[in-house]
Amino acid sequence: MVVPKRETGSDEINAKPEDPGRYLKSKFEVFGEEMLEKEVKQSGNTGRIYLPPYWAGKRVKIIRID
Repeated sequence: MVVPKRETGSDEINAKPEDPGRYLKSKFEVFGEEMLEKEVKQSGNTGRIYLPPYWAGKRVKIIRID
């Protein structure tokens, strides 16, 4: 299980919880076999990412970076 570690900067300490769209950043440490960075594409009412076919049946973790 990956437990996020909170990073706090001076601007994040002053952020008010009622600020819309403002989230504290988290740091994740993940061990794995391979990493890809891709953009999520619109697909109807959801988003979609295409991965290599040899990843089919494998476990993956998705982390939003922005």
